[in-house]
Amino acid sequence: MAAAYSMDLRTRVLRDSDAGISSKDLAARYHVSRAWVDALKQRRGETGTFAPLKPTKFRGLALIPTDLDRRATVLAARPDATLEEIREALRTSAGVTTIWRALKQLDFTFKKSGTRRRTAAPRRRG
Repeated sequence: MAAAYSMDLRTRVLRDSDAGISSKDLAARYHVSRAWVDALKQRRGETGTFAPLKPTKFRGLALIPTDLDRRATVLAARPDATLEEIREALRTSAGVTTIWRALKQLDFTFKKSGTRRRTAAPRRRG
């Protein structure tokens, strides 16, 4: 992940912007994108701050702990169910990837279904 621009650069860009230099010229002068300059000016206008935002963290699973029992029940009843079928059985709006992560937490493993195997006959050499 790329590092945020320094406070020194941010301060210089905003100081020159306040002096009347256009966003296009600031972008060329400081070798940044015009969109970044515009976003920096907009954030300062809206929030009063222009410090870099802290990186976000993974929020965890969107399923509540009571879903753990329901997941185990659904899987016990239909161990061959697809992730979509599990999602429908749980009646949740969580994404398929979220369901997969939750099942991974429970140490459930998946095998590819037989329909994914190659059905064509091997080529003959000759």
